[in-house]
Amino acid sequence: MFVFKKIVSAFLLPIPIGLFLLFLSFIYLMFNSYKKAKFFLFLAFLWFALLSNQTISNAILYPLENSYPALLQTPKVNYILVLGSGHKNDDSLSITSQVKMTAINRLVEGIRHYKNLENAKLIVSGYSISGGDSHALMQEKLAISLGVKKEDIIRLDTPKDTKEEVIETKKIVGTEPFILVTSASHMKRSILLFEKEGLNIIASPTNNLAYLDDSYSAYFSAKNLRKVEIAIHEYLGLVYSWIRNEI
Repeated sequence: MFVFKKIVSAFLLPIPIGLFLLFLSFIYLMFNSYKKAKFFLFLAFLWFALLSNQTISNAILYPLENSYPALLQTPKVNYILVLGSGHKNDDSLSITSQVKMTAINRLVEGIRHYKNLENAKLIVSGYSISGGDSHALMQEKLAISLGVKKEDIIRLDTPKDTKEEVIETKKIVGTEPFILVTSASHMKRSILLFEKEGLNIIASPTNNLAYLDDSYSAYFSAKNLRKVEIAIHEYLGLVYSWIRNEI
């Protein structure tokens, strides 16, 4: 089910859908069905033009990112959970190049809170996709390089998704309040999943992307397509979790 979910969601994103519309246009063109070819070509053009626009991409992503405010002041807690993201195992690269930017952003936010607390534990999570080091281990390495004590880090090496992170976290924190760090776009679904299991969360969203960039290149950009991709992934995740009665 996990692999099936990932495969299906991968094809329901902006670029695969746009390419499919172009493919349909090409097929109809090959069979001399010019009206249908023009129709799907127009749809593909409209699809990419709209979703690569900053105003539209921000409007799609903003409702997710605006679900919870930033946690500017660190409350007194014993645990900080940083949800997993992604990395690439390559010993020829520095740890900051192996861990993806989203994961780095989340971890830095977690460390910011960690530095403001005494005797707090930093929980990092994520499994190994390719059979190499787990994402939790990579985050541990990066956290240690940034000044976190090894004995203050708890690794969750097995969770493949947020639901599994909920289950493993509950074993550690119980009903005790803790800071939950993840991307702003992912926070809404994460909170719903954690609250369903009765956990006491203090949201600390980070990596906000739905903001106005005044540079000329930002009005139509691949970055805007990426924003829509993130938003669609989260909306699909919400629907999937609702169907499975996880939220």
